[in-house]
Amino acid sequence: MGFIEIEGMEFYAYHGHYKEEQIVGNRFLVDLKIETDCRKAAESDKIEDAVNYQTAYKIIKSEMQKKSNLLENIAGRILHALYKNLDNIKSVSIKLSKMNPPMGGKIKKVSITMTK
Repeated sequence: MGFIEIEGMEFYAYHGHYKEEQIVGNRFLVDLKIETDCRKAAESDKIEDAVNYQTAYKIIKSEMQKKSNLLENIAGRILHALYKNLDNIKSVSIKLSKMNPPMGGKIKKVSITMTK
């Protein structure tokens, strides 16, 4: 077994509960960790034997472009899309962070982590 990790993906998107958030937008960071069996890819050196992390990035980018009210909704959609489109996944963990959330004080980020 092994892990594929993509860290620090940054997107500007229009997610949030408040109308202003969906108009003005905000920066979001995404970290992904996929558990998979890497043995075949390690031996063959062929992309078709591996979980293609470029495809994973494209899936995440596509889901980040769809407006949502909640981080939980975005993370859930991403998890579902990854399992639907990628083979040989044992588990996936995603951390989604909203930078400088509008909470009435100085806050670096708010995050949610979901695993499937």
